[in-house]
Amino acid sequence: MRLATVKRVQRMGAAEQVAFYITAGVVMPAVAWSTLKSITAADMIADGWVIQLAAANVAVWYVITQLRAYSRARLLSYVLPVNLAMFGGVLSVNAMLRTGMPWSLLLPCAAATIAISYLVTVRIRHVNPKVRHFVVPAGNVERILKHSGFLRLGSPQELDDLIDRELISGSVVADLHHDQTDDWARMLAKAAIKGIPVYHYRLIEEALTGEVRISHLRENELGSLIPNLPYRTAKRAIDIAAVLLLAPIILPVVGVIAIMIKVDGRGPILFFQRRLGHRGEFFQMVKFRTMKERGVSESEDARRHDAVTRDGDDRITRVGRFLRKTRLDELPQAWNILRGEMSWIGPRPEAAELAHWYDQEIAFYAYRHIVRPGITGWAQVNQGHVADVEDVRQKLRLDFYYVKNLSLWLDVLIALKTLRVIVQGIGAK
Repeated sequence: MRLATVKRVQRMGAAEQVAFYITAGVVMPAVAWSTLKSITAADMIADGWVIQLAAANVAVWYVITQLRAYSRARLLSYVLPVNLAMFGGVLSVNAMLRTGMPWSLLLPCAAATIAISYLVTVRIRHVNPKVRHFVVPAGNVERILKHSGFLRLGSPQELDDLIDRELISGSVVADLHHDQTDDWARMLAKAAIKGIPVYHYRLIEEALTGEVRISHLRENELGSLIPNLPYRTAKRAIDIAAVLLLAPIILPVVGVIAIMIKVDGRGPILFFQRRLGHRGEFFQMVKFRTMKERGVSESEDARRHDAVTRDGDDRITRVGRFLRKTRLDELPQAWNILRGEMSWIGPRPEAAELAHWYDQEIAFYAYRHIVRPGITGWAQVNQGHVADVEDVRQKLRLDFYYVKNLSLWLDVLIALKTLRVIVQGIGAK
């Protein structure tokens, strides 16, 4: 969940940040380069070089600013990928337009922008280190008090005194669903009138944990039972476009992996499994086969046991272990995306046997199917592989966070986190 305090930090000094980015990331390197090469600024502008570099520079600032609004965003680790993506876009534009931007100009500007991104990100992470959030002790706020920076208020009079002395630099947090006493209610109203943010504790908890806890399926916990309809439509178009654009890369990789699986041993190249997906409808999900084939179990408990991959599972083949660690076994699901059964990003679809079990054990489990399942998702990049019901409960809270905050920028954050997961092999079984 995005917090108003984070938004204020984003707005504060935004113009100065952009000016700093452009000046230090484009203007200064470009002036130094033009002096060395005896090229006038007018010539660089006419060739479109400065405009392209400035656009990439501002795009870097904007993307990092948007990612900052979400929980669990390790900003420093995303500075380099975001910069590479934006300046890679400059290279692509130059290739298409044939403007021939010199590497001796592009590289210094890219390096300067990367350095600035790290400097600004570190500064934002440490803005207002003395900010404190004051918690009204009534109701279900104990989990919030476990986090640093949250202080328990002793009495309504203490809050009144802090407001009058203008000592609240952060926010006031309360259980707004709790039947507060008249004195506490007056002080919460006074804080709001004075311009001090007053938050329901669950919004704060979501921002801290990246999870949404549901006790009742109602609007005030999920914002809306139907998430972000405009983006859901655009997301489908983005999925299809991404498959088509990546096809020249995916197809050769798929061919190499198919050969590796065949050389590794007997059995089919692809593995099909019945999974529960969008709107509670079953579909056949396709993956590269990573396990040895075994007979089909007859009992429901045995099938459920077979559907779970555990540590040291002896069914996994040598090639399969590599494919699982790098997530390359998921590549054939591009076909499921084209068919409209999956998305690149969304809650991971479960095997039919596991989905039936979880639905019996966990209330509101089926709500995760309101969006298309994905190859990667918020739960996958933050939690990894799960094998029992308690782990699934946490995974479900992560899925609900994704549903509630469904947006382009959250998908971008998940995509960046996925790259880190692939490199580090987190959660692979």
